[in-house]
Amino acid sequence: MDIDDFWARIEECRRQARGREERLAWLRGELAREPLRELVKFQVCLDQVTQDAFTWDLWAAAEQIFGGWCSDDSFCYFGLWMVGLGRDAFERAVADPDALADAPELQRLVGRPRDEWDDDDWPEWELLDYVARETYEQVVGGADDCGDAFDEAVAAERVGGAMARGPAGERWDARGEEAARRLPALSALFPLPARS
Repeated sequence: MDIDDFWARIEECRRQARGREERLAWLRGELAREPLRELVKFQVCLDQVTQDAFTWDLWAAAEQIFGGWCSDDSFCYFGLWMVGLGRDAFERAVADPDALADAPELQRLVGRPRDEWDDDDWPEWELLDYVARETYEQVVGGADDCGDAFDEAVAAERVGGAMARGPAGERWDARGEEAARRLPALSALFPLPARS
């Protein structure tokens, strides 16, 4: 599996299933038919594309959408959610985080209080990060050390070694005037409360 195959799976998943749970079930079913090495490669591709989204500009976009604050974990899950938008939307957002304003998944949230967003609305998709590992464990029979074997295989397959430790780019404050300049569309759709 290469990056094009990975994105083809994500796009097909979007066509075949609605909602995150259905999409995960579809992916598990597809991946379970593959050799174990393909599950490892799927995870490597997922790690690679989410690393591309690991930028301060996208973190600021997440903070804007989330109401002014986004934890480390939430930002990781936000990157996984972006993968679920499909290749075109993902790549446009990596190039220009303000392009997320065009995503129908975000358009549905505009004007709705965040406390009314349900699990399928919230722009995070943590469980996508576990789908290949869980399928691997299922295929090999759930041996106690199969998760470790999967992690070791992913590390061995990863080109270029370890993942970056911190976001790319320069950190900036999404709660200031800078957001209106850098993220004008997102700032208009998801205005932050004034600082007191």
